[in-house]
Parts: sequence; structure tokens; C-alpha cells
Amino acid sequence: MTPPDVLEAFVGLDGVVIDTSPLAVESARADKSGHRSNSAPLAVAYATTVEGVQELMRLATAHQIPVVTRGGGSGLAGGAIGQDGEIVLSLERMNQILEISVEDRLARVQAGVINSDLLAAAGEHGLWFAPDPASRQWSTVGGNIATNAGGLLCAKYGVTRESVLELSVVLADGRLITTGHRSVKGVTGFDLTGLFIGSEGLLGVIVEATVKLLPISPHPVWTLAARFGDIGGATTACQSITGAGHTPAIMELVDSISLHHIHNYLDLPTPPDAEVLLIAQADGSDANEQIAIFAGLCEVAGGSVVTSAEGPDADALLHLRRSMHPAMERLGQVLIEDVSVPRSQLGAMFEEIRKIERERAVLIPTVAHAADGNLHPNFIVDGDEVPDHIWDAADELFRRAIALGGTLTGEHGVGLLKRRWLVDELGDDQWQLQRDIKSLFDPQGILNPGKVFTH
Repeated sequence: MTPPDVLEAFVGLDGVVIDTSPLAVESARADKSGHRSNSAPLAVAYATTVEGVQELMRLATAHQIPVVTRGGGSGLAGGAIGQDGEIVLSLERMNQILEISVEDRLARVQAGVINSDLLAAAGEHGLWFAPDPASRQWSTVGGNIATNAGGLLCAKYGVTRESVLELSVVLADGRLITTGHRSVKGVTGFDLTGLFIGSEGLLGVIVEATVKLLPISPHPVWTLAARFGDIGGATTACQSITGAGHTPAIMELVDSISLHHIHNYLDLPTPPDAEVLLIAQADGSDANEQIAIFAGLCEVAGGSVVTSAEGPDADALLHLRRSMHPAMERLGQVLIEDVSVPRSQLGAMFEEIRKIERERAVLIPTVAHAADGNLHPNFIVDGDEVPDHIWDAADELFRRAIALGGTLTGEHGVGLLKRRWLVDELGDDQWQLQRDIKSLFDPQGILNPGKVFTH
């Protein structure tokens, strides 16, 4: 049977809507990474029930049709885009919050629930959901789990992994399993929940999740804005804060190139040419005392500091930081990288980025989750294709991050864009073990083929 003939078997499934319209299949060729597949997928399958996902996967296995799972399309590594011969399984319509338990401090949600919608719903019960990716207004909880997404609050509250208790996953052959525990503790058997978190759709389809919620603090959050004349002073301040044993709720570093473009995007006054911005927040009962300590350390490092309790000023600073991606998008196609290094190597990694700029004659606007060493260097590209000289600069970037004891991705995942460097970080033996795990869960190789691994 040819693929179009096979596709007829999927039409009319309960709990699944098959869409072959040009709008649907064209949109599924790209995500927020700027990468676009060379061809359109067969169809987009919009699932509305778990049973529908199961039946679709049974048919996909029977006909050996590749399936690419997709959430909000906000991925930054090309990990959820489809191409010729594939069905893109969209979970965006499975967007129900099934339960919020105040007593157990948890929520049970379908995979397509938008991150910020869960945050708002939890807030009505005096609770909140800690994972805070910059894309939270449109990224889904399932997508956050599939990439182990990070964000602005990771240093204190952890990445998505730390907030996941239990998962419901449809395997490649249509079986439904539940991993993890609703209880806070649970160590029965291997940690399959941890294995699925960050698996980028290669091992199964995450359809539901039980996640931790935290009580909203009654204490005001204090915010600091420190402006420096160079990146060295700013990174020194960051390392002084974390090195002294402090854990800011947020500590974001915006380099001078990024700050200039963000100000332009937001129609703010142009900052001084070399100005670097550090945004930090402290929460808890001693937040004002913490922020005063942070301010003192920033001033010692040469920063000009302003502090305030929560309010419009703090909101404006966070909005400025969250505007980084749209500000870059206005300049052209954006390749957003995602290296992470030990906290002590933050300054060294910024130095390496500046060296690469000089050596490769390319500008690399960079922001960082400075409290946990996660940097987002950006490359601006003219047109849809990333030219070789940009990939060469990215190659240097990854290798230097790994040499500093870091990783080529802190939170975006590997997807298509970083698979060529995976073995450099993992080594041959671990790379092969991970391939073997993939084969165990997906013997036909129909789940998100071509992503993460080069072959």
C-alpha cells in the first residue's frame, strides 16, 4: 500500500481528527527553532482522547507509519516537526485540567494543557506550578516534559523533571502504561518516569501527567536590576552571589547586544553601547534581606543597582527579559542555542562566546539563566537555511562548552539541530546504550525517526 492509501485507515478513528489541509501540514513542518523540514507530512492527527492515541499508534505500528508527537510547536531544536511519509500527532486539543488537589499539592492534566493555564488554575487554589519556560504562554505541559524544559526559575525550583510525579504514556504499539507515583515518595523498580522526561517523543506518547504544585508564598518578591559596563563585571557578580551560597529565585543576564535589540523592539531608550543588565529576584520571608546582599555584591563588582518590591517595575524587567526571542525574530531567522556550564564557568563561557565572535566575524547576542549556568547564544540568519559559517561557529560553541564541563543543551533538547554533536558529549558507549533503549521501546523505529540520533 502506498502512504496515501494507508492514510485512509486512520480516517474516522474515534478520538482523532485527521487533517490533510495545506495549512495544517505546512505548519507542522516547522517549530520555533527556525528549522523547516524539506517536505510536508502526510497529515496532522489531532487527538482528543487517550483511546484515540492508542488506536492511532496501533494502526501506525501495523502499517509502519512514522509518528511525530507535537504539542504547542514552541520547540527550539526541530524535535517535533514532520516530513514526507510521517503523521504528526498533535495533542493540543487534549487540554483538560483533570484534577487539582490542594491536600496532595498536585494537578493531573492532559498533555496539551498550556503551561500558563495550569499556573492560573493552580493560583485559584493558592498553589502554583514551578516550571517557567519563557514560552509558557503557548508551550504545553506535555511538551515541557518531553524536552525537560527549564526557564527562569530553575536554579531554585528545578527543571520540569523536579515537578513530575506520574505519567500516562502510550507506547509505539498502542499499549497504555502509567509510570511513577501520585505519592511524594516512590522507588519501586526503575525510574521509567525519569526516562520519559526529556525523551523528545522517541520512547512513547505522553498523554497525561500528574505534577507537583507549590503553595504560593504570602511574602513579597523583591527584584534587583544591576547595570554593568562590561560582561566581566556582571558575571563576577553572578558568581559572587551563587559562590556565597545564595540561591536567587531568578537571576537573568542580558548582554549588551541583546539589550540593545530588546530596547529597540520595546521602543525603550537606547542603552549605552556596552551596558549589560542583570535581573535578580528573591522570594520567601527574608527576600528583602537577600536582595540587599545581592545588591551589595553587584556594587562591589561595579554594578549600578536599583531594587524594588513586586510591582510594575519588576513586571517590566521580566517582560524585557522574556522579549528576547521576539526581538531576535524581528532581525531574521533565529538559531537559539542552549549550552550549559558549571556556575563557576559562566564568565569563562561568555569569554569563549566573545572569542568565537572575533574569530568567526559573527555577532552572537546572548542571554543567560545566570544562577544555573545556562546560556542562550543566538545566531541571526538571513533566509531559511543556516549557512555553513554559522554551523561552524555553533560547532565551536558546543565544543568549548563541553570542554568547560558543560553540555550542548540545558533545556531545549537535541531534536534535529544538535544530533550531530551528541556522541561528542556522550561518548560511543553511552550513545549506543541510548540507541538500544530506543529500540526496546520502539522496535520498528516509528516514533519521531531521525531526531536526536543521526541514524
